[in-house]
Amino acid sequence: MAEVKDPENTILMELKDGTVVIELLHGVAPQHTARMKELARSGAYDGVVFHRVIEGFMAQTGDVQHGKADGGNLGRAGTGGSDLPDLPAEFSRIPHDRGTLGAARTANPDSANSQFFINFSDNHFLNGQYTVYGRVISGMEHVDAIARGEPPANPDRMISVRVAAD
Repeated sequence: MAEVKDPENTILMELKDGTVVIELLHGVAPQHTARMKELARSGAYDGVVFHRVIEGFMAQTGDVQHGKADGGNLGRAGTGGSDLPDLPAEFSRIPHDRGTLGAARTANPDSANSQFFINFSDNHFLNGQYTVYGRVISGMEHVDAIARGEPPANPDRMISVRVAAD
């Protein structure tokens, strides 16, 4: 596992194959990083599925409203957020490179809430259109192993999501 330099701005995401360590870019997107930490600390992300996973593109998760359904009834996963207000865009010059975390949103740039995606490859066509607020520093091989599909037939879940400082 990677050395954690700033535990307060580091996320430990437990997947079926192991731990993914994510460095949050608090100085770049303070509202998005604060939201991820708030939802992680409340346990909102625990058990949420990866509902949209496209080979060579990205893995999307974080629908805390619809992403925990049991019995395979996840038809609405990807359509919800949290009970918290949407976030304003925090666009930057940070490119959407492999392993970066981006805020998922609707067509409205200020509609990001709880959903996010992890880029499987360099997706520079997203630059300046979606907020980048973190990067995988360890465990990208576990992200690469997430089941593909829109939605996947047997979706993988975030088992737990914690702030390293906790």
